[in-house]
Amino acid sequence: MIETRPCAPIVLVHGLLGFDRIRFGQLELKRYFPGIEENLKEAGHHVRAANLSRTRGVEARAVELRRFIVREFPDEPVHVFAHSMGGLDARYMISKLDMGDRVHSLTTIGTPHRGCSFADWGIRKLGWLLKPILRLFGISHDAFYDLTIDGCRRFNEEVRDVPGVRYLSVAGQCDESMLGHILKLPSRIVQKLEGANDGVVSIASATYGERCDIWDADHLNLVNWPNRAAKARGLWRDRSTDYVDLARRVEQLICN
Repeated sequence: MIETRPCAPIVLVHGLLGFDRIRFGQLELKRYFPGIEENLKEAGHHVRAANLSRTRGVEARAVELRRFIVREFPDEPVHVFAHSMGGLDARYMISKLDMGDRVHSLTTIGTPHRGCSFADWGIRKLGWLLKPILRLFGISHDAFYDLTIDGCRRFNEEVRDVPGVRYLSVAGQCDESMLGHILKLPSRIVQKLEGANDGVVSIASATYGERCDIWDADHLNLVNWPNRAAKARGLWRDRSTDYVDLARRVEQLICN
């Protein structure tokens, strides 16, 4: 792999229900961005994956993300690659928490900038059941409401892009035959109301900033989780190297 000369560190941000990595004692069982951290580091980048609350709202997660960046990179600006809800957290942080001078660029990946109609469906159909259960166990449900169409509409009215920060995006699309069972229902709901999607987020909602790349991938493939159906057909593509290309692109935007 050809080494690049990074301008700034890269921060990876997970989405709803996410994590940086799962461990059992000293044993690492799963990373949210499998293979991506390794390939970026091999290309010469300084990389850290944030670990935010799984179901708290955007505002709370943005505060956590700011705290993470200030702690890990106190003296230098960063590039942020944020998956799904993480993109909204990062936008809020940059705009509302005075981090415009600490972030060179934000690349959102499968982020529902205009909301997700499946979130609306889930709250309408299941909210009456899940909300009291989550409250019983002291688990926040704010994130689910922040991802609705109305929630994101209000977000976009209040959260403005910061001049000087470069905003880019990646959207996914995936044929239903390639989707796992858990994504088939949300894909159909989103397809009917919003069009082509990655199983959760539509291309229309994920498109943001000065450029949007469209990858043939479902919502989890966007962060390099394997797709069994695609693998069985010989169509699986390791997406970790695409993140090196993303890093090269933001370097060129900022450093040249």
